[in-house]
Amino acid sequence: MVHWAEGHRREHARDNFPSHGHPAVRAFVAIRLNDRVEDRVADLIATLSRPRDGIRWVPRTNLHVTLKFLGPAVDAHRLEHLTGALEELAIKIDPFEITAEGLGAFPNLQRPRAIWVGLHSAELGALASRIEATASESGFERESRRWTGHLTIGRVRTLRGFSETRRALLELKDREFGTSRIESLTLYRSHPGREGSRYESLATYLFGKHASTD
Repeated sequence: MVHWAEGHRREHARDNFPSHGHPAVRAFVAIRLNDRVEDRVADLIATLSRPRDGIRWVPRTNLHVTLKFLGPAVDAHRLEHLTGALEELAIKIDPFEITAEGLGAFPNLQRPRAIWVGLHSAELGALASRIEATASESGFERESRRWTGHLTIGRVRTLRGFSETRRALLELKDREFGTSRIESLTLYRSHPGREGSRYESLATYLFGKHASTD
């Protein structure tokens, strides 16, 4: 959630930030694409999904681009330290655009674990690197793997019956979903559950030098 004050002054927002003494939380930093792009991705998922296809498709409400996974059990003190650093980082970043185009899978379509939509932006990788460095300076462990920009839309639990999905993905591999203007990043808490995770916004950091840090 982003708040607008009088005079249209932009403000960083804290929605459900944990207080000291609160149990440790599973947390990550991410961005969201705009509603139009997410709607198109959700329509594609509806087209691809089949009963008992062995894939856990990401629901529309959970579509996001993870920039940094912070850990499965992060205490409020560490998050408090990080949030100040993220506020300072965000005001130094200009809004930018991301184009969502193409479909694929990690590590490949022969033995996939995750199905993704491709993301194209000169600024996105640089933002992920800056967040990685900021988190490291705040005491979080650095990620050893190279970050790759993508939007995960499904996780493959079994390859049984995947051949039909593979054919569809190959036919749609150049699908275009549109362009999003990115103006903020968000610190999320993840609530794991039997039917999948639920994501809760803890804080939002707006890009640009006009964002208030009051």
